[in-house]
Amino acid sequence: MKISGVPYRTIWLNQDGWSVTVIDQTVLPFKLETKTLTAMADAAAAIKQMIVRGAPLIGVTAAYGVCLQMRVDASDKALENAYHTLMETRPTAVNLRWALDEMMAALRIVPQGDRTQIAYARAAKMADDDVETNRRIGVAGLALIEEAAKKRNGQTVRVLTHCNAGWLGCVDWGTALAPLYLAHDKGIPLHVWVDETRPRNQGAALTAFELSGHGIPHAVLVDNAGGHYMQHGEVDLCIVGADRVTAAGDACNKIGTYLKALAARDNGVPFYVAVPSSTIDWTMSDGVKEIPIEERSPREVTDLTGMTADGRLETIRVANPGSLARNPGFDVTPARLVTKLITERGVADASREALLKLFPERRA
Repeated sequence: MKISGVPYRTIWLNQDGWSVTVIDQTVLPFKLETKTLTAMADAAAAIKQMIVRGAPLIGVTAAYGVCLQMRVDASDKALENAYHTLMETRPTAVNLRWALDEMMAALRIVPQGDRTQIAYARAAKMADDDVETNRRIGVAGLALIEEAAKKRNGQTVRVLTHCNAGWLGCVDWGTALAPLYLAHDKGIPLHVWVDETRPRNQGAALTAFELSGHGIPHAVLVDNAGGHYMQHGEVDLCIVGADRVTAAGDACNKIGTYLKALAARDNGVPFYVAVPSSTIDWTMSDGVKEIPIEERSPREVTDLTGMTADGRLETIRVANPGSLARNPGFDVTPARLVTKLITERGVADASREALLKLFPERRA
């Protein structure tokens, strides 16, 4: 995608052929800054500190973290250390494990002298594959928006989304936002309700930033307003992403997604979850019981960071001094509340059998 007319990916290899640069998402939308990663520890810190975030981007960043380790030490011990260090950065997004497993599978079986070159080639392919995968998710989801547009007889299609599942959460295109970009470019009139997504405000900061850059009309809502607009017939469909989807179709996404799905079901609004196949965890069948939910710092709840009138970024306390806070990063939407899953291979019901029809190789 583009920022001020300049095409960007969220992560790229530098001209030196080995260091990696990422967009620092902790200061968007107020500043556009980048961070250069020159060591495996830099990649781990970027993931842990949410300089990069979004399940697909986390996976690719981890892959490049392995590359950076192989460049300085390609031993079996260093490879194992990189795997475990990077795996521990974020517990919920399954793409992290998927990407690291892919890197391990590619590197374990080759001589140490070949590992650096093979690692960089595998990470680059992973990044390119992510872009194409998300474009195909966009094509699959576009059909659902076109269906909604027919029902609206040419009037604006109103979409609600939660958190940021756009190109900033991937290498490019995004998952939940890719269908919106294609629909807008095709001339379908859209209006997007953007949940602010407390406590880190990825909707208000990142999704709104993306939609503004693409020229898509939108409005930021407080997280509790979505149900109100559904009750009054002002939401035609919901599209969200996910950090992990079980083989049974349960979807784990940013905290607050479950409540949106409940409101959508109560008001007859279709609720779609857009994910690449790397986000499907075939080892799990009960998301509520099995998916590990990251508990983040309570300061994300008690404090807020924003830009002052004179252009300074400031963090202020908004909660009562001395009060405790809890901060689960994600919740799980049971499959029964998911209308359809949107993948790069097409659209499916949120069930094991429907997913296996799209991914028959998983029947083994």
